[in-house]
Amino acid sequence: MGSLTNIKQTGFELYLLLFIFLAGISSSCSSKLYVVYIGSKGSADPDDILRQNHQILSAVHGGSVEQAKASHVYSYRYGFRGFAAKLTDEQASEVAEMTGVVSVFPNTKRSVHTTHSWEFMGLNAEETMEIPGYSTKNQVNVIVGFIDTGIWPESPSFSDVNMPPVPDGWRGQCQAGEAFNISACNRKLIGAKYYLSGYEAEEESDETISYKCPRDSSGHGSHTASIAAGRYVANMNYKGLATGGARGGAPMARIAVYKTCWSSACYDVDLLAAFDDAVRDGVHILSVSLGSDEPPMDYFSDAISVGSFHAVSHGITVVASVGNKGNPGSATNLAPWLITVAACSTDRDFASDIFLGNGAHILGESLSLAKMNISRRIISASEAYAGYFTPYQSSYCLDSSLNSTKAKNKVLVCRHAGSSTESKLAKSVVVKEAGGVGMILIDEEDKDVAVPFVIPAGIVGEETGNKILSYINKTRNATSMILSAKTVLGSHIAPQVATFSSKGPNTLTPEILKPDIAAPGLNILASWSPAISKINFNILSGTSMACPHVTGIVALIKAIHKSWSPSAIKSALMTTATMLDKHRKPITAGPDGRKANAFDLGSGFINPRTVLDPGLIYDSTPTDYKEVLCSIGYSERSLRMITGDNSTCSPTFATPSSLNYPSITVPNLKKTFMISRTVTNVGGPRSIYRAVVFPPAGINVTVVPKRLVFTRYLQKMNFTVRFEVTGPVEDYVFGSLSWRNKRSWVTSPLVVRVTRSKLSLMA
Repeated sequence: MGSLTNIKQTGFELYLLLFIFLAGISSSCSSKLYVVYIGSKGSADPDDILRQNHQILSAVHGGSVEQAKASHVYSYRYGFRGFAAKLTDEQASEVAEMTGVVSVFPNTKRSVHTTHSWEFMGLNAEETMEIPGYSTKNQVNVIVGFIDTGIWPESPSFSDVNMPPVPDGWRGQCQAGEAFNISACNRKLIGAKYYLSGYEAEEESDETISYKCPRDSSGHGSHTASIAAGRYVANMNYKGLATGGARGGAPMARIAVYKTCWSSACYDVDLLAAFDDAVRDGVHILSVSLGSDEPPMDYFSDAISVGSFHAVSHGITVVASVGNKGNPGSATNLAPWLITVAACSTDRDFASDIFLGNGAHILGESLSLAKMNISRRIISASEAYAGYFTPYQSSYCLDSSLNSTKAKNKVLVCRHAGSSTESKLAKSVVVKEAGGVGMILIDEEDKDVAVPFVIPAGIVGEETGNKILSYINKTRNATSMILSAKTVLGSHIAPQVATFSSKGPNTLTPEILKPDIAAPGLNILASWSPAISKINFNILSGTSMACPHVTGIVALIKAIHKSWSPSAIKSALMTTATMLDKHRKPITAGPDGRKANAFDLGSGFINPRTVLDPGLIYDSTPTDYKEVLCSIGYSERSLRMITGDNSTCSPTFATPSSLNYPSITVPNLKKTFMISRTVTNVGGPRSIYRAVVFPPAGINVTVVPKRLVFTRYLQKMNFTVRFEVTGPVEDYVFGSLSWRNKRSWVTSPLVVRVTRSKLSLMA
């Protein structure tokens, strides 16, 4: 009996070992989708490129060309070289070591990050979108590409009425698919493609895939495209709210759509295919309202950094959102060749009137059109706790946390943590299902983000919420009545930095300030996809909405200054931005209304009335970006593979701070530091500028020379800026340098952090 037990035990152990062994084989042999980034353009022959890709793959498939072909998904061949393929982890590591390969990285998931906003920024509401003193009619020759969730071509925002024929330089196409014919494109929407391979490789089911075509099933892509370049719509509104004429920043510019995002998921291999095609197609600007959840660890293992590097190298300006995490150091899309955009408010709100039984009248942020006809009992949601939930848990109105007997016919005061619009909406559903007739949601962080609740509801901040709870606690039968949402103009000081907007410092390259600039991104009305919610227009908040506002202005700049480089356009945006609100007071940020700094909004809030005449510009070339890469440790070998030329890492840039950027960041100042910049005169041929410095606290800033005297258009002049520690400095400090004449203020942020060793000496 004992021997039989031993035999059974031995057999079980062998079975277990075999199971673990086979599981290990299965794990190591299971393939995933990877991007193989080769960098340089190389051969222009598509067949030759594909053959080279297959050679690389066959080397890790035991020489099998058939297996190599089966694993190959995409070839990137227009803007840069590379491909996407299904590989095991071991095969990916093997490919990464091959000669000529810059990087290999997994198919990472990314997420997508108006009637009044343009008027708020000082531009008229007419179709022409003229800026005083300039004719921007040449915008019909500007092609703006959108890498997003697609487009709803029937929207009036994308009408081609009275538009001239498609520009001669356009080489893109209109790709047919499910519910999308080639005829959906027109003289406004001149190109539309979709990319699905990366998404399908990662998602288990295609149930979430609707419209296998460029048609927008989620609304996000239509929204962003109409903000940047939508035609004039005479009566745009959201269920009667925010009624008025609306148009995009460059309403006569052309639109090309690259649908890479499906059910709010966008994958790297698809994104790179879109960047690659956009280079070939001839777009002038790319708008990318999406990004990773976390800052990248390396530029060339990040699809947006890779794609945009080659797009900018081909003269395409790329605009991207900074992200919606809201906390310090959360900024994404950090590459110096990108224009990275933060989000601010306008002076328009959507709010519901909330009346309390003690006579108090409160405005709660909301898009709910439902209303109460009579006052009802109001209680804290913690009083309606149910089942295994504690009162504290129920105060957040979690799913199934409310007792329907206690909640029935009452207004509930709920709490919220986080920044998800969907979770706020879900709380109103929870309250409704429990029998509640209204909801007041306490949310200090995002109290200004309007949400389409399913019952009468409004969002209030912590201070107001505590007053409401105090009224409830002190009153036997406290009551409340909530009315439907209305449009409110001028109720708040604006612009203010949206609390959800991701912030600097730049965690990958601290010497490059991110974000670069801020634009309206709170409660923005624009076109929508009726495939969702059965509405044609919607109100959304996010840096996704701020990004296309800048894209539209870039299109207007491109219409006037056709030869300007992407960096010159960025400079014009940044140096003309403002750090003051509409009352000429410093722009504020955060729930506490603190003074905003460069990590909140970069150079400031965009000023479209001045961008066309910036006076001076800080220009850079692709060669300068190569120098930045060298300064942060890229080898000459890696650099040449990325650029496809004979680039060398000459000691031009001691640090990335040396890049001729429109802002100056010194993240590790020990005692003194000197930096040079070059400005180009794009104003009057004979112009004189003098330096005006507002130094960061505890830092002495010296500019040499103090005057710049220009005698001709496009003349370049150099100057140096010297930083010296003069007093105790805690963390980052902020200031500015402006070149001023009678006509222009050309302003750059100054951002400095003193090293810890110096701090200890000053203590």
